[in-house]
Amino acid sequence: AFQENEIKLLTAEIEHLKNFGCLGVSPSLEGLRDENAKLKYRLNFLRKSLQEERSKMAKSMININSCLQEIFGAAIQAAYPDLENPPLVVTPSQQPKFGDYQCNSAMGITQILLKTKEQKVSPREIAEKIAKNIPANECIEKVEIAGPGFINVHLRKDFVSKQLSSLLINGVQPPAVGKRKKVVVDFSSPNIAKEMHVGHLRSTIIGESMCRLFEFAGYDVLRLNHLGDWGTQFGMLIAHLQDKFPDYLTVSPPIGDLQAFYKESKRRFDTEEEFKKRAYQCVVLLQSKNPDFIKAWELICDVSRKEFQKIYNCLDITLIERGESFYHEMMKDIVKEFEDKGFVQVDDGRKIVFVPGFPVPLTIMKSDGGYTYDTSDLAALKHRLCEEKADILIYVVDSGQSVHLQTVFAAGQMIGWYDPKVTRVAHAAFGVVLGEDKKKFKTRSGDTVRLIDLLEEGLKRAMDKLKDKERDKVLTPEELKAAQTSVAFGCIKYADLSHNRLNDYVFSFDKMLDDRGNTAAYLLYAFTRIRAIARLASIDEQMLRKAAREEVLILDHEKEWKLGKCILRFPEILQKILEDLLLHTLCDYLYELATTFTEFYDNCYCVEKDRQSGQIVKVNMWRLLLCEATATVMAKGFDILGIKPVQRM
Repeated sequence: AFQENEIKLLTAEIEHLKNFGCLGVSPSLEGLRDENAKLKYRLNFLRKSLQEERSKMAKSMININSCLQEIFGAAIQAAYPDLENPPLVVTPSQQPKFGDYQCNSAMGITQILLKTKEQKVSPREIAEKIAKNIPANECIEKVEIAGPGFINVHLRKDFVSKQLSSLLINGVQPPAVGKRKKVVVDFSSPNIAKEMHVGHLRSTIIGESMCRLFEFAGYDVLRLNHLGDWGTQFGMLIAHLQDKFPDYLTVSPPIGDLQAFYKESKRRFDTEEEFKKRAYQCVVLLQSKNPDFIKAWELICDVSRKEFQKIYNCLDITLIERGESFYHEMMKDIVKEFEDKGFVQVDDGRKIVFVPGFPVPLTIMKSDGGYTYDTSDLAALKHRLCEEKADILIYVVDSGQSVHLQTVFAAGQMIGWYDPKVTRVAHAAFGVVLGEDKKKFKTRSGDTVRLIDLLEEGLKRAMDKLKDKERDKVLTPEELKAAQTSVAFGCIKYADLSHNRLNDYVFSFDKMLDDRGNTAAYLLYAFTRIRAIARLASIDEQMLRKAAREEVLILDHEKEWKLGKCILRFPEILQKILEDLLLHTLCDYLYELATTFTEFYDNCYCVEKDRQSGQIVKVNMWRLLLCEATATVMAKGFDILGIKPVQRM
C-alpha cells in the first residue's frame, strides 16, 4: 500500500514537472530534466519492487487466521464504527460441528457497550450484526451464530483446495512480514576453559531453533555466541600455563584436558598465596595487552573453541563468536556515559547505577577500577542496539538471570538507547534440566553432566534401539548411520523443544527414544512412512509436480478436509511463535499433523491394490498430493527445529 501510494505521488510529480517545463518558467531546464529523470527512475524502481513483492506474496502461504481477523475486523468496524479498538478474537474450532474457525468478539463488545455507552445489548444480537456486515471474500462459505454469541465460520472447500495446490507448486513459503528487520539472538555462551555441560544444552538448542524460524520468516538474523572469554580467571590459567609449559610461546602446549587444567589452576589459586599474587599480576598484564600474555590467552581460548566446535558440529549449530573480550574497549565509555548523564553513585569505592523498579543496583566499576559482568552486558546491549541496529534483540539465557537481564534492559531504556515501543528486547528464559529423580541432572558421582558424554550416550542408545527393531538387517551401513545420528540428535533436541521452555524438564533417554507419543522418534518414523507412500506406488517427484499443477484436490471425505485444514494452519503456528518465542507450539502442531495424517491414511485409500495379487489397480492422485503436502510441511517444521529426517529408517 505504501509503494502504491508513492507511485501515485511520483506520477503526479512527473506530470507537474512536465507542465512546469511547458510553461517555460524554469530558470534551469537541464536541472528540470535531471529531476524528471530521477523521479522516473524512482518510479520504475518502485514499480519493479512492488511487482516482486506481489509475486512473493502470491507464492506465500496464507495465514488463514490473519485473513479472518481482517474480515471480522472490517465487519466490526462497519457494524460499530464508534468503537475504539474493539476486541478481535478468532480461533480454530475445537469440534467440526462448530465449523472451522470461531469469532468470539461479541461477548467482549457487549461489555464495552455497557461500560462506555451504558447500552445493554445481548452478545447474540451483536454477533448477528457483525455477521450481516462481513465483506465479500474468497475464504468464508457461511457463518452461523451459536450459543450466546459465537460466530462459527465454515471455510470454502475450493479456497482450501487452492491454497494446498499453491503450497505444492511453490513449496512452503513464509507469510510476508513487511520490512526486513534485523534480529540479534544471543545464545549458547559457554565459558572458555570450562567444558560445555548439560546446562548449555537448552540455550544452544532453543537459540538455534529461534534463529532458523526468524531466518525462514525473512528476517536478517545475527547469531551471537557471548563467550565468557575475559576476566580474572584468566590470571590463574596463564600463571599455571607459564609453570607447566614454560616454552608455550615457541612450542604449542599439549593441553588435552582443559577441564582438569582449570581445576588444577583453581586449586593452586585457592591454596598457594604466592601463586594467587602472580595470578592477579597476570590479569593486569593481560588487560594492558602485553603481547606474551595475549598469546597465552589466545592459546587457552583456541583449545576451548575446538572442544565447543565438536558439539556445535554434532548438533548442526551455527554461531558467530563475540565474547566479553570484544566489548572490553567499550566499557570505559559506558561508565563515562552513565556518569555524564548523572546516573552513577559511588558506594565504598564502587560505581553503581540504580534503575527505577529494581532494588539491586548495577555495579559498573569495582573499587579497584576493574569492570564487571554488568559493564560488559551493558556494552553488549548498546553495541547490538546502536551499532548492529537490531530491531529485535533476544537473549536465550536461563531463568536464573532474569532479574539481572531485566535490570540491564531497563538501564538501556533509562539512558535512551532504545524505545520498547519501537525495538523489542526480550529475555527468552528457560528452566533447568532435571534427572529422572526430579533433581538437577548430575552424574552418579554428583558431577555436572558433560555435554559431549551426553551426545555420545545418545548415539549409543539410538543404535541399540534401531538394532532392537532389526533395522540393521534392512538398511545399508550408510543408511543405518544416518538413521542413528538423525534419531539420537533429533530426539535430544525435540525432547527439549517440545517442553514449554519456561518450565524445568526431566531428561530421559527412554522417553525421548520411544516411538510412540509426541517424540522425535515417532515423528521421524511417521515422516519416512509418508514419503514412502508415493515411492512404493512408483510415483516420482516429477509426476507429483505435474499433478499439483493439473489436479484439483478433492476434500469431500471428512478426514481429507480435516487434514487439509491442519496443513494450512502452519503459518499461523509460526506467527504465534514469532510473537511469544515458545517453540513447543510447533512440536505440538507437528504431532497433531502426524496423528491427523494417520486418521486420514487409515480411512482414505491413497493407493488401491488387488486383494489377491497385491497389484496396484488405482492411484488416487489427489490423496497422494495431500500426503506430499503433509510431508512438505513436516520437513520445514523439522528444519526449523534443527532435526534432520532420513529417507529410510
